[in-house]
Amino acid sequence: MHSSTAVEQCLYESAEEARELYIHDVVPRLKSPPTALEFYRHWVAQNRPFVVEGGAADWPACKKWSSKYFREKYGDKVLSVAVTPNGRADAVNNGKFILPEEREMTFDEFLNEMDDETSDVFYIQKQNSNLTLDMPELLPDVVEEISWATEALGAKPDAVNFWMGSARSVTSMHKDHYENIYVVVKGAKEFILHSPTDRPFIPHKSYPLAQYLKTNGTWTVQDISSTPVPWVSVDPANPKYNEYPMYKKAKKITCTVKAGDLLYLPALWFHHVSQTDGTIAVNYWYDMEFDVKYAYFQTLDKLNGLLGR
Repeated sequence: MHSSTAVEQCLYESAEEARELYIHDVVPRLKSPPTALEFYRHWVAQNRPFVVEGGAADWPACKKWSSKYFREKYGDKVLSVAVTPNGRADAVNNGKFILPEEREMTFDEFLNEMDDETSDVFYIQKQNSNLTLDMPELLPDVVEEISWATEALGAKPDAVNFWMGSARSVTSMHKDHYENIYVVVKGAKEFILHSPTDRPFIPHKSYPLAQYLKTNGTWTVQDISSTPVPWVSVDPANPKYNEYPMYKKAKKITCTVKAGDLLYLPALWFHHVSQTDGTIAVNYWYDMEFDVKYAYFQTLDKLNGLLGR
């Protein structure tokens, strides 16, 4: 057997074995949060996601947050907003990885734009702990940390992020080096998930970096001098199997997170996210342990890179 063929066979068998042993067809849904010990032993250590139905339903934010509330309380507050012509920020388009245009505007101006379906696509998505740094006024409506996650992981979250946008905003498939607790406050999010063990079937390429810019009413794409960005090539919501036939072998898991629900998304899981109009969410990023799971995935990633994937 040719060496590359032997490597491919090993990768496929590894993915199949993971599916047989611990990766289910659906994301488990719990009625109450786990204890810290349960969370670490059954979910973090095993790198498996779950949803707690109504896990944040008692947060004041779930009752209070709305466009009307934000207009009345924080309409004049200045925010950093991602703007694109198509709702695909931080995504591959026409052979480039394109960043959004970042604009400063008031909450009131953002809400006006978000509600206008004829406008460009506006999305609050800054991932720099924008809730704690830019919107500390909203913190009393949520929690500063997820207590059982903080206890299990032995640290407070590295970042707490606020997300708000329309159904036109879509997050392209990627992975993060964080244990992610994702809470939907209003609306619903649809996640398409893949375990890290599906890496052999998920095509990657390196793309030149660029950014959307709008000048005098016209959108352009401006190239940025930078090292190429490695990114997932396939769109799992609309896969081009003729271009990426290996993706047919991947195990796609879908998961809907509704208002008041809490999703635990393990580190290194691939995820693509869409949402309903006016969806608001808060997520807590806890730094992952760079342990044997990380080392295994790095090896898996490099082997696939050698095979041109």
